Amino acid sequence: MATKHVLKRNVSESLFETAKTYFPGGVNSPVRAFKSVDGAPLFMKKGDGCHIWDEDDNKFIDFCCSWGPLILGHNHPKVYEKIVSTLQNGSSFGAPTRMENELADLILSRNPFIDKIRFVSSGTEAVMSGIRLARGYTKKNKVLKFEGCYHGHVDSMLVKAGSGLVTFGTSSTSEGIPESYINETLVVELNDIDALRKCIEQYKDEIACAIIEPIPANNGLLLQELTFLKELRKLCTENNILLFFDEVISGFRVAFSGAAELYDITPDIVTYGKIIGGGLPVGAYGAKNHIMASISPDGPVYQAGTLSGNPVAMAAGIASLTELAKPGFYEDQKERTEYFVNLVNSHAKEKGYNFELVTIGSIFWLSFDGSKHIRRAGEINPNMTGFRKIFMALLERGIYLGPSGYEVGFISQAHTKEILAEAAVAFCEALDETI
Repeated sequence: MATKHVLKRNVSESLFETAKTYFPGGVNSPVRAFKSVDGAPLFMKKGDGCHIWDEDDNKFIDFCCSWGPLILGHNHPKVYEKIVSTLQNGSSFGAPTRMENELADLILSRNPFIDKIRFVSSGTEAVMSGIRLARGYTKKNKVLKFEGCYHGHVDSMLVKAGSGLVTFGTSSTSEGIPESYINETLVVELNDIDALRKCIEQYKDEIACAIIEPIPANNGLLLQELTFLKELRKLCTENNILLFFDEVISGFRVAFSGAAELYDITPDIVTYGKIIGGGLPVGAYGAKNHIMASISPDGPVYQAGTLSGNPVAMAAGIASLTELAKPGFYEDQKERTEYFVNLVNSHAKEKGYNFELVTIGSIFWLSFDGSKHIRRAGEINPNMTGFRKIFMALLERGIYLGPSGYEVGFISQAHTKEILAEAAVAFCEALDETI
């Protein structure tokens, strides 16, 4: 039986009241505000392994993992040591460092899909730069995206996006984006081959790239049929459209080279983020040599950043990816994740609950539509009452998830089988209490 207790929130509530005088909504990223669940957001002060502690000294098993990058867990000793030793030599130079070469070699020597890479400071910046590259290389302006895929807060990509937009009930686009930007973005439903073909047939001479999360994980976990992704690759090739895989979440999470490796589909441009920073802010985009030759200073497509390739962030990435490159890492991640998911799903099935943990690799998502295969954003039930109830029941049992029913959970190397068994008991009791 999991220990249930009344959550202490006095310190977090006080900090949140103060934060609201400093930041819009009291936060520096919208979904942190706990708008779709109850109460003030929890202010975290410490993480170690798979656990986090908030300012009220509540301890949680963490399945948010800073929204994905902490695949090794919090405060991993090798990442910590690499950061500290690098920081002793300075935090930033605005000049090349050996660390950039080392991290690039770690990635490129194991990734058959790209020849060159450019480091930036976030996934959003990577996508923004990749889209500019696609337009500059092809000399075409329109971008094809898929409803429910989230590609950061790039203006043209916030059209029918997922993640925070959906959490706050904005299903179309954000205010502040000119109509002219929206007009350059074409949107097709996921897993709809007929709609995809019609769109490409009509606009094939204007589309620079088709951008997709090959594993859409920002609006639920919308696992696509492989036939759809392969048809997308085929249509892009036939119509001289660049296929752009946004692997900010799936890259280094489901396999070292991401969904491209898992599905054996070659993208023309790919973006990474989260995990390659080892918990520090890093993003990257890459492609084959002939495409990357368009990037300044080699080519006419300009992109720059003072903190791009920051040595401390590079050091964290080197330490992290060195661990991920070890034999058996991803097999072990998948095996432990399936162990946890199967414990919860077996209980839900036995009880007849309309609930299932959907999973791929070491990602999982709470679906309140039973075993229905949800592949499109519009198929998700927008009533998040079930998630709100189980979220609070889990908090009371020492389990922390991202505070939105549209977000996914992550399992790290630090989540041992013993801890996952403990977490599964908490999940099962929370389901019994709330369903």
